Amino acid sequence: MQQDLLAYLRGNAYPGRGIAAGRGAGGRYDMAVYFIMGRSVNSRNRVFEPTEDGIRTAPYDPAKLQDPSLVIYHPVRRYNGLLIVTNGDQTDTIRDALAANGSFRSALDTRTFEPDAPNYTPRISALIDPDGSFQMAILKSDGGSPDRCVREYYDYAPQPGEGRFLSTYAHDGAPLPSFAGAPMEVALPKLPGPWFTAVWQSLDAENRVSLFGWSRDRETGEESCTIINGKDI
Repeated sequence: MQQDLLAYLRGNAYPGRGIAAGRGAGGRYDMAVYFIMGRSVNSRNRVFEPTEDGIRTAPYDPAKLQDPSLVIYHPVRRYNGLLIVTNGDQTDTIRDALAANGSFRSALDTRTFEPDAPNYTPRISALIDPDGSFQMAILKSDGGSPDRCVREYYDYAPQPGEGRFLSTYAHDGAPLPSFAGAPMEVALPKLPGPWFTAVWQSLDAENRVSLFGWSRDRETGEESCTIINGKDI
């Protein structure tokens, strides 16, 4: 059953990092959104910057950057008409596997969750095909174990007005609880631009950091991207 993503986010102070993808109502636009949130100074000291093939995270104030290993990466890359969206450096793992005739799944089978005990933050990923079909995955600790990884993969055909949402955490906590279950089925509107803004506004104002929105007009083939950085507002 479809849920209202905006209402869900308004009621969840800390889903962490999140990916939503699908086809808008009316069927004209395929769309995706990726956002990051942060509780620490290191996590909040970030912005999204455009690159030739997508975006990267960058420190807003380089002097305040502490450990860059899990906060500086390329969340979005394009490859051969495909859009890769992830919450870490597995973006590059997926792109490199595709370039070597591998697959989304074969790439992520080589990766595991983040080594940030005790949270063991899941790695979430999506791959969007030019025809609008998409795959999603979450790699998470098995019961809080530092050694056992559960890898869950999902494939979706595009349906107008329907998307899927996946986040790193279920909600705030100590340690942070991993997202549980299949990606959430969510309703998508007709137009991507206002929706990107609405998703941003639905995130907790204290914890939101940056948001990236992408859409493809299926009538013209034109792609459009939106970046919202909390530090710029």
